[in-house]
Amino acid sequence: MARSSSDRRDRAGREVAGRLPWVLVVPAVAGLVFLVLPLAGLLVRAPWATLPERLTEPQVLEALRLSLVCATVATAVCLLLGVPLAWLLARVSFPGRRLVRALVTVPLVLPPVVGGVALLLVLGRRGLVGEWLESTFGVTLPFTTLGVVVAEAFVAMPFLVISVEGALRAADRRYEEAAATLGAGRWTVFRRVTLPLIMPGVVAGAVLCWARALGEFGATITFAGNFPGTTRTMPLAVYLALETDPEAAIVLSLVLLAVSVVVLASLRDRWVAAP
Repeated sequence: MARSSSDRRDRAGREVAGRLPWVLVVPAVAGLVFLVLPLAGLLVRAPWATLPERLTEPQVLEALRLSLVCATVATAVCLLLGVPLAWLLARVSFPGRRLVRALVTVPLVLPPVVGGVALLLVLGRRGLVGEWLESTFGVTLPFTTLGVVVAEAFVAMPFLVISVEGALRAADRRYEEAAATLGAGRWTVFRRVTLPLIMPGVVAGAVLCWARALGEFGATITFAGNFPGTTRTMPLAVYLALETDPEAAIVLSLVLLAVSVVVLASLRDRWVAAP
């Protein structure tokens, strides 16, 4: 009798565990539809008949080339500056570290247009640093291709820093300590031990950084302007085409969507997806 009662309880427990919690499933499906439906709208309304012709138009290829080059260079800048910054935040205790971490993440929540205005005030021709750069080195950043790189790096670097800092905190420090006891210097430990340990986090952060830089609009148009062949990246070309040729804007949007999906699906999953 006791065993029969236990079996009934087990079956009842399995039935309850196997039931779908509709109070969670319904909003989950609604959230999925909310995210996917706009993307599906692009696919449904795309001018597929004229798509090949539009993709080979000179202005489209020019904007795509500029976007890919600037996003790649901005990601390289973020790697050069962001990895050491993440290491500093993760491994070094110093007064005001929490404040520094908060300042590093500000571009994540700062409106991109505000970021562009801030860049102008600092790096513009009459800015705090820009005036000195122009008078001393003859370097002008606003409304140049280099200005696009600066704007994209400004808004994208926090993604890299957060990812690398998390990887550093999760890494087993015993390997670094063992290398140090064997006589390796700090730079050697970082290059031969730490960096390989956190490489998945670095690559994942770089991919997210690159994708964010590729889609940057507000800071770019505010700080670098919208000049064909110089600063008109794909997002800016989409904005301009939307006013005069909506079908061209859809085509450009599809290109950005395809590039982003391919990169995130092929690279990010390779390094950070759970087995």
